[in-house]
Amino acid sequence: MNMKVTFLLAVGATALTNLPVQPVQAQFGSEPTELELIQLNDDMYVISNVAVPGLVTVLVTDDGVLLVDDKFEIDHDNIMAMVRSVTDQPVKYVINTHYHGDHSGGNAKLQALNAVAVASDQARVRMVAANQPGRPDLTFPDSASIYIGGKTVELHRVNPAHTDGDVVVLFPDYDVLASGDIFANGPGTSAQLVDRNGGGSAKSWPSAVEQALELEFETVVPGHGLISTRADLEAYLERTIRFREVLNELVSQGRSRAEIEQVVRADFAWEDFHVTMALDGLIEEFE
Repeated sequence: MNMKVTFLLAVGATALTNLPVQPVQAQFGSEPTELELIQLNDDMYVISNVAVPGLVTVLVTDDGVLLVDDKFEIDHDNIMAMVRSVTDQPVKYVINTHYHGDHSGGNAKLQALNAVAVASDQARVRMVAANQPGRPDLTFPDSASIYIGGKTVELHRVNPAHTDGDVVVLFPDYDVLASGDIFANGPGTSAQLVDRNGGGSAKSWPSAVEQALELEFETVVPGHGLISTRADLEAYLERTIRFREVLNELVSQGRSRAEIEQVVRADFAWEDFHVTMALDGLIEEFE
């Protein structure tokens, strides 16, 4: 049975990296956000608030803890409190699935505790360009493995989707995949947010999901949303293909920005935040 522990997190006015501050502040505010610690299996947990800043995957071993993503810097104390509620082992590694601050903002504080931050080569390039703190200590071009406490953790960079440095993380001992933001599944989270400035691509997004589906797993921890299944990710693949086809058709037909906005809102769950952050870049990609 899954174990859930509720914490309160005061979300500050911290912006997603490279995104305008004011809309993000308006979207997320500064009110406390309820978080849950959800037990996946004997050794794995998910720290979740569904929307933003999303999900953290936790692997607990006798040789230390490994995290996938670490939310904003302001989340650090709450994350550590949750980790301490299930183990006294130190955090040895944090893997960033991409460079955005809601997935890498806690790096510097974890590095101060001697954790090693790991990301794709391109994610680190983006962090350096954005002058972000907590840059990864170790990077890799395509794939890598971490061995901790007798367990294997596989890191696989996929084709550009949310960004051009997206990584999925496989826990083969548990049939669990942490997908980062190439997959989101839940209320207010399922829209494909393409960070065009960060190298993201709606055109190649389906191929990134296909690469993830080449791996063996049954449970998926998305970047945002609800803990999901392989079947959910397979259904999301079809959604990404349809998204690409519809956008290509609308832009090819010379539809106006307002018309395209109406479609992505009605058919693909885009909200004000997604329109503000990504619509112009999305149209540019298909022009």
